[in-house]
Amino acid sequence: MRRLALLSAVLAFPAMADPTPADVQGIMQRDFHPRGQATMDRVVQDGLQRVCTETRDRPPADVAKALEADQLKTIVYPEGSLMGDWKRGEAIAQSGRGLTWNDKPGDPAGGSCYNCHELSPKELSHGTIGPSLRGFGKTRGTGPEVQRYVYGKIYNAKAYNACSQMPRLGASGTLTAAQIKDLVALLLDPASPVNE
Repeated sequence: MRRLALLSAVLAFPAMADPTPADVQGIMQRDFHPRGQATMDRVVQDGLQRVCTETRDRPPADVAKALEADQLKTIVYPEGSLMGDWKRGEAIAQSGRGLTWNDKPGDPAGGSCYNCHELSPKELSHGTIGPSLRGFGKTRGTGPEVQRYVYGKIYNAKAYNACSQMPRLGASGTLTAAQIKDLVALLLDPASPVNE
């Protein structure tokens, strides 16, 4: 009897065939509740996110180019080498910790890279939202220009694709410069499992 009542309630609920961005924002504001360090600012879109939402991730080419140029200006490159330690990078790529309501503010966050990418052939579980990064350094090299690109892409992917689904890990403060350098090494170092 309970199942029948639940099914009736679901069928009677009016479905949103094609919610507008305003509908989605309203639902997020209604249903998200601040807790710990997870505050309401997380559901507020910045201008770039709003443009991507309103154009369904297909802004006009000239708008996308201007947005990417603005995002490129946010990338802060550290002095010296952009390659850290690939072993620490692997731990960061594996870690999904950080920035949830019950995490201690200031504790290091992980990159959660395997949630979206294939990196090491030894890792059986990985996401497919992002491209496979297996052999990344082997096929692209490890020179300064590649290091700079990889660092920038991790720091703020929207500088290279305005509506990228990849988070702005450095620009948002999720990862530190040292952590990003370790991820650069994970992708480029010939000894890294990514390049086996």
